[in-house]
Amino acid sequence: MATFSTNFISNITFHAAALTRSERSSLRNQQGLTIWLTGLSASGKSTIAVELEHQLLSSRGVHAYRLDGDNIRFGLNKDLGFSEKDRNENIRRIAEVAKLFADSASIAITSFISPYRADRDTARQLHEVPTPGEETGLPFVEVYVDVPVEVAEQRDPK
Repeated sequence: MATFSTNFISNITFHAAALTRSERSSLRNQQGLTIWLTGLSASGKSTIAVELEHQLLSSRGVHAYRLDGDNIRFGLNKDLGFSEKDRNENIRRIAEVAKLFADSASIAITSFISPYRADRDTARQLHEVPTPGEETGLPFVEVYVDVPVEVAEQRDPK
């Protein structure tokens, strides 16, 4: 995990967009939000996310993007392992990315095991905090994909 000195962090400035979130939402004719799919490995999160993204884009013309746990580990989070600390950081990073998508008036669809309640609460709270220059946070919908453990074990390729 990368660490930064507090000197570096104290020397950053937020640069506001040319449009407010409300203006961007009006232009795109939709509001952004994050749909956070969570559940056991092989519960169907990715399958649901793929179909939801497809339906939103093709049938409804809604701007949506899927952020899948395995796919994210090929790039942004390829430096992370599976320790509790790395899993926490994995979820923190993707929550930040999902918030950026939602702030742009897109629907971020995430599919992550995210087993720790504290991590999911952190992701939700991150969305609740308004971006500088905005008055409100962003909608965050957590969906637990429930499947019997036996079914998940039969499906799980890992």
